[in-house]
Amino acid sequence: MKIYKGHLLFTPTRNEFRVIENGYVAVSDGRIVGVSSQLNHFDCTNAELIDLGDRLVIPAMCDMHVHAPQYRNQGVCMDYELLTWLNTYTFPEEEKFADTTYAERIYRRFVHALWRMGTMRAAVFATIHGDSTRILMRLFQEAGMGALVGKVDMDRNCPDALCETVDEAIIANEALIAEYSDPNALVRPIITPRFVPSCTPAMLHACGQLAQRHNLPVQSHLSENRDEIALVRKLEPTSTCYGDAYNRYGLFGQTPTLMAHCVYSTDEEIELMRQGGVMAVHCPTSNLNIASGMSPVRTLLDRGVRVSLGSDISGGHDLSMFRVMVYALQVSKLASVTLGVKPQLTLPEVFWCATKSAGSFFGRLGSFEPGYEFDALVIDDSDLNFDHYTLLQRLERFIYLGDDRHIVHRYCRGMEVPEPKLSHDE
Repeated sequence: MKIYKGHLLFTPTRNEFRVIENGYVAVSDGRIVGVSSQLNHFDCTNAELIDLGDRLVIPAMCDMHVHAPQYRNQGVCMDYELLTWLNTYTFPEEEKFADTTYAERIYRRFVHALWRMGTMRAAVFATIHGDSTRILMRLFQEAGMGALVGKVDMDRNCPDALCETVDEAIIANEALIAEYSDPNALVRPIITPRFVPSCTPAMLHACGQLAQRHNLPVQSHLSENRDEIALVRKLEPTSTCYGDAYNRYGLFGQTPTLMAHCVYSTDEEIELMRQGGVMAVHCPTSNLNIASGMSPVRTLLDRGVRVSLGSDISGGHDLSMFRVMVYALQVSKLASVTLGVKPQLTLPEVFWCATKSAGSFFGRLGSFEPGYEFDALVIDDSDLNFDHYTLLQRLERFIYLGDDRHIVHRYCRGMEVPEPKLSHDE
């Protein structure tokens, strides 16, 4: 057993932080045995004590919606709305991932960047290419970081080079599922129909069947953009809402489901999400950059919908989940001022969304509670802490002003995660 001493801050509930100054967290076999302000709370026989000094110890970050092949486009190409943006910039970049050498180069940089930002778990879109997706999964596995990685499936409204048949999609998915079949592994497949506009009914049906046959989670996009919603209404005229278009194909809570954006979700759609336990992924930077709108996060939370956060690279421009938290708070304030959506989101709420709420999609992680997996970051904020701040003020200051240089240790499932290699030669 290892016992870590430091200033512990986490959110057991969405409404408040629990702060243990000079606290102790005991970890055995990757899981938390307990937390306490007193060392004698634990049986220290054969235990290793690791004193982290005056540093902050917090749960590691979870990014619940990110497009790995779009990493190269991060911070550029922001002058169109969603559908034009996809066709002009995103699809041409994703075509390049037919080349596995190119894919490995970009994916190594992507995994390294997640590590730098303290993101130890992620739900990731790859491309339609099975071999390149396999490389991404291997890189996560080698790094010791957790990920749900999706081979993207689509067979309409996309370039010919990114269009596949239903049979091709299923064969490629089945191969990946067979290779990563351990349900307890850190890296696992997730069924990923890109979104309704790029998937025929046959593809959506096949993806739903695949998810249920192998009891695998699902991820896709929902109600992000008005033009997108109008296109879904045209393509699926018998569906009562965008969410219902997924639901009728078994892709909306029949297995654990992530739906990114939910900017224009109707009351019916929100209730369908609540009933199916669908997790909404709020991506504030992306919603701002490609002019989608402001997701009604307060409404989703108040109506019992599970909510997490995503960077949505490269619609979003920043992989730091700490800065995504800041944007989520700022968007909430803007919604409060302009739309009267009250109350505004709070710091504990967005932190909980990025840790415990998001972590629940992977199992029991994202908090320092008994039985939870120990995913943690150790923050040295000494250069930010030049006054007598409380521990919560120190954490808030780091969230707003800190960066990856302040993260001095990263843990995933109880193991410290070293810096991943950027090339074969390092």
